[in-house]
Amino acid sequence: MERPTSDTPPPGVLRVDPELIRRFAQTRMERGPEYRPRTRHRAPNGWAKYTNRLFLETSPYLLQHAHNPVDWYPWGDDAFDRARSLRRPVFVSIGYSTCHWCHVMEEESFEDEEIARFLNERFVAVKVDREERPDVDALCMKAVQGFTGAGGWPLSVWLTPDREPFYGGTYFPPRSDVPGRGIGFLELLAELSKSYDARPEQVEEVSGNVKAFLRQALSPEGGADLPAADVLAAAARFCDDRFDRVNGGLAAVPKFPSHLPIRFLLRYHRRTGDRGCLAMARKTLEAMSAGGIHDHVAGGFHRYSTDESWLVPHFEKMLYDNALLVVAYLEAYQATGEDRFAATARETLRFIERDLTAPKGAFYSATDADSPDAEGRREEGIFFTWTPEELESALGPERGRIVGRYFGVAEGGNFEGRTILHAPAYPSAIARSLDLAEEELDAVLADAKEQLYRARSLRPHPVRDEKILAAWNGLTISAYARAGFVLDDPGYVDRARRAARFLLENMFRDGRLYRTFKDGRRGHPGFLEDYAFLIAGLLDLSEASADPSWLEHAVALDAILSDRFEDTTHGGFFLTGSEHEELLVREKPSYDGAEPSGNSVAVLNLLRLHEFTTADGYRMRAEKALRYATPTLQANPTSLSEMLLAVDFLLDTPKQILIVVPRDGGADAAAPLLSALRSRFLPNRIVSVVREGEEQERIARMIPLLRGKEATAGRATAYVCENRTCMLPTADPAEFSRQLGSVTPLP
Repeated sequence: MERPTSDTPPPGVLRVDPELIRRFAQTRMERGPEYRPRTRHRAPNGWAKYTNRLFLETSPYLLQHAHNPVDWYPWGDDAFDRARSLRRPVFVSIGYSTCHWCHVMEEESFEDEEIARFLNERFVAVKVDREERPDVDALCMKAVQGFTGAGGWPLSVWLTPDREPFYGGTYFPPRSDVPGRGIGFLELLAELSKSYDARPEQVEEVSGNVKAFLRQALSPEGGADLPAADVLAAAARFCDDRFDRVNGGLAAVPKFPSHLPIRFLLRYHRRTGDRGCLAMARKTLEAMSAGGIHDHVAGGFHRYSTDESWLVPHFEKMLYDNALLVVAYLEAYQATGEDRFAATARETLRFIERDLTAPKGAFYSATDADSPDAEGRREEGIFFTWTPEELESALGPERGRIVGRYFGVAEGGNFEGRTILHAPAYPSAIARSLDLAEEELDAVLADAKEQLYRARSLRPHPVRDEKILAAWNGLTISAYARAGFVLDDPGYVDRARRAARFLLENMFRDGRLYRTFKDGRRGHPGFLEDYAFLIAGLLDLSEASADPSWLEHAVALDAILSDRFEDTTHGGFFLTGSEHEELLVREKPSYDGAEPSGNSVAVLNLLRLHEFTTADGYRMRAEKALRYATPTLQANPTSLSEMLLAVDFLLDTPKQILIVVPRDGGADAAAPLLSALRSRFLPNRIVSVVREGEEQERIARMIPLLRGKEATAGRATAYVCENRTCMLPTADPAEFSRQLGSVTPLP
């Protein structure tokens, strides 16, 4: 193989360490001929002109920048030691592999040799994948929010060699040569370099103030009281006041699915009868499913909408968004009985199955917003959009006309000359205008979607981020397990089981859960959310599969979580464990954004574990964490929208549902009882299905309420218990359903 020209120094760098050159050559051979450098700078032999230390990493995001002319370092001691020895500030750029504006800044600034030279000569440059290092991202994001009042990615932060931020922002245009675009990146670098050298005392003062701000913002003092029902009422009022009654969601742009806490609204309606909360949830789910944020061809949802009507998304598709939305649509199906919500959940799981599932059953992280056009230029959304001619080519003239009419495909389109598919508000009216029965139109659409999927698969695909994240896999295990239970589909449970096995066999070693897995390598110790989300997934899998071994794994992981992450003095959980790098602040996550915080999920896990095991220690730990969170919940309850689910659980009388199957009962012995349970929206409960005899005795060591329970008259028998007191056992599905129907109103 021809030797790569990795010894060409980046602009402004005098020489490349020979040991680095050797490692670059070895890594290139290991990557093989299928590896393609992502850069416009090429050597005469066709290989990348420049290679930096990111080439040695496994993160897809870092590898995207491995051949920039910027002399990038990954986050670590090497970068900050070099900055200290050279007396330079550190520029930290944070993003993720499917971030559109990260790609824009790379192309405009990090691929620009003039900008790279200045950056290399005056700073030490560090790249961070926010999905691998949420601790670094959280600290830098909060600092930028303090500087500017806003945040986002790409995140651009300048630090001292002691890792203290002194300036930051998000995207910057390359130069100050276009009026109205703000200061250019090159000019900003010059100003910051000059200030750092000429006014060190000012830099020190600013960084000291930022440090104090971060300590207060990321690890505030907690409260002494448990949250009460007024927190839930305040959250419901906030949603009602800010609701977009035309389009659903909150009245704001951009629109993220997570901004309206749909699962909380469904619970509040259940406990209060507030029909407005149910209407808000239903309207939002309907609008998202009909809009362009929903991929009508392959299923799944894009990350967010740039407009108020959910039409024009940023086209990246994230695993966590889709896993969370599956659960929201499943709960809406249970709460309303409307089959369309179940259908959307199925379509979303189908997308994950086809496009984000790794060969051994775990789940990849995301697909990109951008893909190449016919000339090889990267454009956002071109993979997902259509023209009338493309529809006709894929479907034929008549079907192309019908499908185009339904999804609004027209000449000129609604997005850069092309059309983002979106469903009509009234499908029946479209059917009448086409002189078709609704059933005929549905059949045409179902077949056409598969044809369009096959036709679209021939286009250049968006890049897929193939790293496996424990946290996001935990959310997806929950989605598949819950779908398997609610929809009575063992195939979904099998997918959840395969993923859980992969994580425990490949990403758990020597008493430690790892966050990432890529190219056969585990990377980075797990963070709070990795443990919390996986524990939640295992609890859901235990209920869906009637296999208590998953509950045993959840209990074991929680013991590690308690030992390494819990603040036993004040309550709550730190983002980082005792084995992680010590940053300026040890954050306690207290915000539920696009992803829930680890604290919110961990608290609900503890309440569920208490109901399973009856061990009071779990409830005491949950209450301590909730006391810590009470000031935040009182000041801004929707900022902890996922923790509202735990508050609702705490203030409810959860049901312990135990089903005992006869020793000689078949696999379907409990089916009539489970059928009565699957369709009911009963979020605050635990479920255990067990066979009489040795299995029951073994499981009763973990779930004491199972002791002494019998399958009466040789039939599967249900025991519905509250506060460890059980109603009369029943084998009658109708009576079982009646017992499940009692609801404890909010105080």
